[in-house]
Amino acid sequence: MLLSFKRFSALAAFAVLSCGPAFAQSQADQLATAYQAGRNQLGLLSYCAEKGHVGPEIVEIQRKVLALIPVPAEKRASEAGDAAETAGKKGTIAMMGVTQDLETVSKAQGGTVATYCKQIGEVLQKAATSLPK
Repeated sequence: MLLSFKRFSALAAFAVLSCGPAFAQSQADQLATAYQAGRNQLGLLSYCAEKGHVGPEIVEIQRKVLALIPVPAEKRASEAGDAAETAGKKGTIAMMGVTQDLETVSKAQGGTVATYCKQIGEVLQKAATSLPK
């Protein structure tokens, strides 16, 4: 099943900014889910920046968002975050149980990777206006 990249972008930004309350049972699970989603999104935005589709300021905003989420104490959850970010840097969406190649998702939606990158950057910038300064 291919997920609409507009819907996924909004979902990813929302999950990271809200710590994913609807996606897990315990608070530790919620934080681990949000952390992994944030790390994958950081990787994806790094991929986008490397391709010239977003500026470095978007990656920095994601780093600031990610800093609001505590690093999971459980080593396995922290390692999952490392893996999620690495996947993102390769252009793979890997969060909240979804693993899809960004290029494939973009083409299936009739768009491009550049469009996806710009849209997630815009969603992130709008969401970040509500972050503490």
